[in-house]
Amino acid sequence: MQEPNLTSRIFAIGDHIRYVAVADGQQLQMQDRPNLTDASSSGTDRFEELLVNPALLLLTRQRGEIDCGGLNYLIVRYGYFFQVIVPNPAGGHVSVAVEADYDPVAVAEKVRTLVA
Repeated sequence: MQEPNLTSRIFAIGDHIRYVAVADGQQLQMQDRPNLTDASSSGTDRFEELLVNPALLLLTRQRGEIDCGGLNYLIVRYGYFFQVIVPNPAGGHVSVAVEADYDPVAVAEKVRTLVA
């Protein structure tokens, strides 16, 4: 698991960060920005971090390692926000929800730097 202040450093990227999760196996730390509108439920977020995102990373990482130069990050566009999923070299992943009107690629690159 990452150092405790990783979540606060990701939130410090800007007010467009809605949610941060750091997951490694069954260990999971999640935090929402206060006073979110159109927030998904913490129960579904938990299953997304424990089941969906690890499966997506496994599939795309394996594909990326065949002949694409690896996998840097995934971006999923939901109705209310983007979800940026970054593999963690120490194990697991970091997942960041980003407001729909902000550039998720810029966030992905910043998170990738923080996780490296």
